[in-house]
Amino acid sequence: MLWTPDSERRERANITDFARWVREHRGVEAPDYESLWRWSVTDLDGFWSAVWEYCGVQADTPYEEVLASAEMPGARWFTGARLNYARHVFRDRDDDAVAIRHASELRVLGEWTWGELKARTAAIAQGLRQLGVGPGDRVVAYLPNIAEAAAAFYACAAIGAVWSSCSPDFGVRSVVDRFAQIEPAVLLAVDGYRYGGKDFDRTGVLAELRRSLPTLRHTVVLDYLGTGPVEGALDWAELEAAGAGAELEFTPLPFDHPLWVLYSSGTTGLPKAIVHSHGGIVVEQLKNLTLHLDAQPDDRVFWFTTTGWMMWNFLVSVLLTKASIVLYDGSPGHPDLGALWDLAERAGITVFGTSAGYLASCMKAGVHPAEGRDLSRLHALGSTGSPLSPEGFAWCYRELGDRLWLFSTSGGTDICSCLVGGVPTLPVYEGEIQARSLGMAVAAWDPDGKELVGEVGELVVTRPAPSMPVYFWNDPGGERLRDSYFAMYPGVWRHGDWIEITERGTAIIYGRSDSTINRGGVRMGTSEIYRAVLALEEVVDALVVDVPQPDGGSRIELFVVVREGAALDDDLTARLARRIREDCSPRHVPDAVRAIAEVPRTLSGKVLEVPVKRILMGERPERVASRDSLANPEALDYFTRLAAER
Repeated sequence: MLWTPDSERRERANITDFARWVREHRGVEAPDYESLWRWSVTDLDGFWSAVWEYCGVQADTPYEEVLASAEMPGARWFTGARLNYARHVFRDRDDDAVAIRHASELRVLGEWTWGELKARTAAIAQGLRQLGVGPGDRVVAYLPNIAEAAAAFYACAAIGAVWSSCSPDFGVRSVVDRFAQIEPAVLLAVDGYRYGGKDFDRTGVLAELRRSLPTLRHTVVLDYLGTGPVEGALDWAELEAAGAGAELEFTPLPFDHPLWVLYSSGTTGLPKAIVHSHGGIVVEQLKNLTLHLDAQPDDRVFWFTTTGWMMWNFLVSVLLTKASIVLYDGSPGHPDLGALWDLAERAGITVFGTSAGYLASCMKAGVHPAEGRDLSRLHALGSTGSPLSPEGFAWCYRELGDRLWLFSTSGGTDICSCLVGGVPTLPVYEGEIQARSLGMAVAAWDPDGKELVGEVGELVVTRPAPSMPVYFWNDPGGERLRDSYFAMYPGVWRHGDWIEITERGTAIIYGRSDSTINRGGVRMGTSEIYRAVLALEEVVDALVVDVPQPDGGSRIELFVVVREGAALDDDLTARLARRIREDCSPRHVPDAVRAIAEVPRTLSGKVLEVPVKRILMGERPERVASRDSLANPEALDYFTRLAAER
């Protein structure tokens, strides 16, 4: 045990007050977290109606039933209610208080007050309305993590338009594969950005995006890098000027009206276009941010993210609470790995969120966050994106002291929240996530659907939650949604992670149980990488895996079969990296590329990504694949030898 909250922290925690509230108002006795969690996943009506009332959800039209149907997929929550996400962001605000602190490699640390955020959100909303944007229209953003992006999102939510965003470091093909599915009406973009001290002009990419998205009626460009006007596009300043002085109005919307579309790639086909609802996100994030993040009025919450990761949606949702947020656009390693810790000091960050990979990098590089910096305001450190190693846990406490609450979380794009995560009133154990989240009926199952405790199994969710997708875009029969989550265990959500629930109720995540590659919080399907790789005529087949490392990081390894007469030389390796960087994302450039004779496949032709990954993690080949089920069993021998050499 590395940390336990003192009595003052436990008493101050929102979850302590919530437990007291449900005892007084609902007659529910929950003397400890385990009993509170048990109630939350057995009495869904009681728990979620308590969250609604305790967190003060405001509906223009009240709900008729909390859970009209508990069937998965297809659960129907808070039927009849009409509300608006953005109304909850802007309610009861002091115009002079700070809402957003922001910095980037192009901008020094600045502040937006609630008054400025409201005025600029109202101006963008009115400007979009004048462009013909209404409820249900899709507005897509190719924007960095800056204050304007947050204001634009709140404006879309206020209107009832559907938001979707990609980071401007995404390549054309990855962006088009996502945005084209939802047929956007408006594109909001930047001319370029700065990362790692280098400027990246994206006007050429922007031109390709406009040509590839035929439904676009308007493009609005923010002059962020300073390249000048873009022909045929509306300048961002003109958009805001058109709506200057407007009142911020909120359109009442059905509970299940689309709020945003996020993307989570699978192993085949286009990225899944996941639709979350206004009401589902309001209720889930109020629960998560209030009770689990423990957001307080004096908190300044930061998470290192881009607009292409669901943690950006999580971060901008922090303004549903009384806390403020801190945004940063740029490299976490420029000019060195102390950049984000410098920001923590300058911005007075109290809750510092990042990826496990960043913490592992700091640990390996010998970074000392508290050395020469005043981090006295920092009281909580969040980690997500991949499992944080036990050594990573120990490093955080060694470097930042025992007053720190370290909470590791796991959940994802699919629910835009946490399935397992932090609880401010529970101890922190090395290498373990504190608990299963309230309202999330999480378990570890074996292949036959038997619950496991103290053993590794498939992460499943046995009962519905409000922020599960209402549907996938362009999936009218729901077949792709069912295949994604419910094919393995009908009626039960299978998440795609390996998890262990310990005897004491903590959780340990062992990485993906499927072959999706999560790097920097951006999940890229192997199919997207194969499309990029196989576009090179020298490559005839490929296999890519992301292999967890002992230090908590991971290593992307690409194995290619090259055409007869070609060779995997430095030139081809460089072109492979460039193609993946441009078509997919810089995060998914492989750490190593190797030539192989053939890719191992099943009799039906499926690439053996997960078995190869498990072999490279040290498992015996006979435990991960039956040679009788393979079209070319000898192809596995290469990976067995490679693992043995390591």
